[in-house]
Formats: sequence, structure tokens, C-alpha cells
Amino acid sequence: MELVNLPLRFRNGARVTESSAVLSFDLAEATQYLAERDEHLRHLIEETTPFQLKIETAQSPYETLVEAVTYQSISGKAAATIFGRVKALSSTGRAPSPQEMLKLRKPVLRKAGLSGAKILAMKDLAKKTIDGVVPTLEQAQSLSDEELVDRLVSVRGIGAWTVEMFLIFSLGRPDVLPIHDLGVKKGWAITYGKKYMPKPKELLAFGERWRPYRTVASWYMWRACQRAGNATMRKIRPAKVRKRKPTKPKHPRR
Repeated sequence: MELVNLPLRFRNGARVTESSAVLSFDLAEATQYLAERDEHLRHLIEETTPFQLKIETAQSPYETLVEAVTYQSISGKAAATIFGRVKALSSTGRAPSPQEMLKLRKPVLRKAGLSGAKILAMKDLAKKTIDGVVPTLEQAQSLSDEELVDRLVSVRGIGAWTVEMFLIFSLGRPDVLPIHDLGVKKGWAITYGKKYMPKPKELLAFGERWRPYRTVASWYMWRACQRAGNATMRKIRPAKVRKRKPTKPKHPRR
């Protein structure tokens, strides 16, 4: 099944298993809370795979974002190949360190398969990591979601969606709602029987009922997409745009 609108960890397999890392919130309490406040979500929770989250605790924010930049706008298979070549440029077999990244020449990175825009993004990411704008994993764990978003979106090529995926899959934050994520928006339309995806502001307002466990609700929106399949997902249309009525030209007074 093609899951192009889902985060990488969902696209690579139907199941996402929880690692040895302990969640920062009580999962039973979270699912009960959501089920009591949202009948449609309750049915989804009861009928589908229980919430599972793989938290990548071994990677630093820098490494996570280097991988995220590599995967932007291309297929997972192609990105995995390119990322393997990028890691081969390192002395450790992992993503090149910030210092190594700054020393790597653009032609070398282009040969690995990175676009010019991605090279500039990785160079900026490396510089901002050395400068302390991009925190260490330990520092990130003590920062609020808002502080991390503000810091990380200052990096070239890093948008809010990438930071939200970092908050969910690297830090296990419980209250993240990716309002621009196609999988979440299509999952919402499927779950609530809508023909159209919600506008980001509409989804943000709707998601207030899920607070403080919007991550869990978002995960179930992704699951709704997986259960529905491609044929159903293709029927979901973009958010409706209200057409403005043409204004009548004003006639000058005689």
C-alpha cells in the first residue's frame, strides 16, 4: 500500500513499534481521555492497532535533521540510497558530524545525490549546531515545543512539519498536532466522514478537544489512512476555498 502522505516511519512499514524508551505520558490515560471526549476517535481506537511509537533516542537533533533533509521531496527508496552515500562520507559511518559537513565540498555532496538546496540546508544546519542554535538531545529534552520550533525553523530548509516529526518521533512529546500534514488531514476526513480535508486553522480548532494528547490523536489519523487504503484516500479532496463574490465597480457621482 502506498502511504506517500505519512511520516517516514509509517511509510516504511505497517507497524511502528515502541522502542525501549519510556513514553513521557500515561498511554492508557491518554487513550481513555480521548475516547471519552470524541466518539469517532473512540471507535477508531477500539477497532485498530493500539498506539505504538518508535522513539529514536540514539540520534541527536542534528543527525535526525540531516536525515530529514535528505528525505525531503523524493521517494523513500531513493532517499535511503542517498543517505547511505552521505553517511559513507563520515569517519564514523553515521551522518557526517557538523565539523565534517562544513569541510565537505559541494561537488562531493552533489555526487552523493544531494541537490544544491539540500546541501545549503545541511551546511546551515551544521553551522547552527556548532553555534548552539540547534540543541543537543539533552538540551532539547528540557526545551518546550515552542522553543524548539523557534530554534529549528531558523535553519535553512527546515519547516514546521519537520520539527513536529522530530518532536513526536525523537522526543515523544504528547501534544503535537501537525496541522499541515496530509496524512493527518486525510485521516481526519476519513474518520469524520468528510469529503474534503480540513483547512489548517479548522483542524487546529477541532484539535483542541484532543489537548493535551494531540500526538496520540494524530497517530490515529495516520492509522485511519492505513486502514482506508489508497482508493479511499484518493477520493478525499483538498479543503474548500470560499470564492469571493466579484465586487461591483463604483460609479462616480454625477
